[in-house]
Amino acid sequence: MSKPEKSKAYWRENKKYLAILLSIWFVVSFGCGILFKDLLNRYSLGGFKLGFWFAQQGSIYVFVLLIFVYVLLMNRLDKKYGYNE
Repeated sequence: MSKPEKSKAYWRENKKYLAILLSIWFVVSFGCGILFKDLLNRYSLGGFKLGFWFAQQGSIYVFVLLIFVYVLLMNRLDKKYGYNE
């Protein structure tokens, strides 16, 4: 595989990972905190309604978790295409 082809394939996979991870974050932050809050508010977590918890804390926790997942995925991708140092 030539260098330009390898570079295009690398960025194609990188953008795919970004789209998936940002979609997950959107569903958790916007979906659970706003769209599905009435359904989630039937349950509670730590004394707070679950919809409120996702809007205030859950989306932050998921975002931090997704950062670690992205680092892991990018380290694997770098090794796959020979960009690791």
